[in-house]
Amino acid sequence: MRTLRALASSSALLALLVAAGCTVHRPAGPRAPDEMSALPASDVNPTPRERLRTGGVLRWPMPEFPVQWNFHHVQGAKGVVNEVLRGVMPYLMRSDERGVVRPVPEYLDKVEVVTEPRQVVTYTIDPRARWSDGTPITYRDFAAQARALSGRDRRYRVAAVTGYDRIARVERGRTDRQAVVVFARPYADWRSLFTPLYPAGTCGDPRVFNEGWVNRVPVGAGPFRVESIDRTAKTVTIARDPRWWGRPALLDRIVFRVMDPAAVPGAFANGEVDVLDAGGDASAYRRALSVKGAVVRRAAGPDWRHLTFNAASPMLTDVRVRQAIMAGIDRRALAEADLKDLDWPIRTLGNHFFMHTQAGYRDNSGVIGRYDPDRARRLLDAAGWRRSGRYRTRAGRTLRLRFVVPATQQISKREGELVQAMLDRIGVRVDIVPVPTDDLFDRYVLPGNFDIVPFSWLGTPFPISSNRAVFARPKGGNVQQNYSRIGTAELDRAMDRAAAELDPAEARELINKADRLVWEQATVLPLYQRPQLLAVRADLANFGARGFHDLAYEDIGFLAPAAR
Repeated sequence: MRTLRALASSSALLALLVAAGCTVHRPAGPRAPDEMSALPASDVNPTPRERLRTGGVLRWPMPEFPVQWNFHHVQGAKGVVNEVLRGVMPYLMRSDERGVVRPVPEYLDKVEVVTEPRQVVTYTIDPRARWSDGTPITYRDFAAQARALSGRDRRYRVAAVTGYDRIARVERGRTDRQAVVVFARPYADWRSLFTPLYPAGTCGDPRVFNEGWVNRVPVGAGPFRVESIDRTAKTVTIARDPRWWGRPALLDRIVFRVMDPAAVPGAFANGEVDVLDAGGDASAYRRALSVKGAVVRRAAGPDWRHLTFNAASPMLTDVRVRQAIMAGIDRRALAEADLKDLDWPIRTLGNHFFMHTQAGYRDNSGVIGRYDPDRARRLLDAAGWRRSGRYRTRAGRTLRLRFVVPATQQISKREGELVQAMLDRIGVRVDIVPVPTDDLFDRYVLPGNFDIVPFSWLGTPFPISSNRAVFARPKGGNVQQNYSRIGTAELDRAMDRAAAELDPAEARELINKADRLVWEQATVLPLYQRPQLLAVRADLANFGARGFHDLAYEDIGFLAPAAR
């Protein structure tokens, strides 16, 4: 789960690319370090299907092996789960490279929206659409999912209730193939709902919702079907589904294989895998540039790197301490360490909802996001943590933080070491705790067994929908995706007002007001907009650095010999 130095050596870099026979896609001409807007919106080698051959296997490495395949479950809301399921499950909406979202015609014949006297969205389902067990997709699937994800029944361990908590009811339309969704309160991001859609049999029963998709995908409705989930080999294979009613998938199979990130560059160079995500690894990026017959695709996407603080930890309950820790961390230095030699602008991110390249972006970090060790020391003094030798103590306890990192990811380890050195200067002890990558979320982040954890959020074209569950107050022990375990009524109201605003310009203003409140509570420290740098085989089409663009998995394929 995306420099000055690089820009200074751009001529040498281009010479290296020519010599190696590898291509990197980037805008022509000079670029200032903060010129994020010059980055491509998407780079997926868009190619008509008639120029691609039928057949072939795409070998796609992934960093961890999921257990929970219900994407709406709190343990299933992961990027790797999303990547597999996009070829298997009904994703009713699809975004283009500009972030414009439209219905997918294989699932929806028509979508009608009215806003007065209340918001009502009517989905007319394609009459061919059915689950892989032969059951038609109907309004019942919409109704069951709306109830399960509403947050009203705590037995459902949901990752997010955003939007579903605004639905009053889902009714049958003219036929079973029409779902009429009536909102109790306006919801601007209604297009984010019911994606992916799960069958009524899953969402109608809390036990099935929580347990029925553990280590299995019992049903689907997409161009691919799950052929195998091999926990021994740590592979997930999806194969072309002949029952799919849309354009047939070009590929025979996609094989997702868990690999140590350190091993992926070598595997890519040796032709063992077809994809290498080099967005956070300069050495992997350099290795990819030397692979003949490969291309590095690049785009500015919605993903962002950050540090999450556990406000429920005894050391971090005081907002003054959290703000002090943020003031003691040099975000620019972390960004430089992560992004150097990646031919990517170094610019810290000042917003939790918008990326630099999105309309509405505003840097709201202010004094809280500024590196200021002296201010950090003053805040810690005021909170009662006094310097006693190397570290600060209070009531006989040392101010000591656990920085939990996935053991196989060098970028996280490096960030931990840098934070450790930075906070040592203000008297805070940081212990770096490597944990098994597969266990990071299920055993450490979700239960709150950490003080600081680094990872990347994978965004969408919906700023509030993507992030409300990250910052909303936990209720009844259900943190959803708020791993900081804290929030305020004021912030909830601010996000709700933004979600209800149907005017885009006014919504952006409201989102920025909410963002300033997030900065004040000092729980999530944005670092930078993560680069999407994907090395792939040069003959692979309709696949690459996506940006906001959602891939149509049935159109992914390899160039036919005559088209190369």
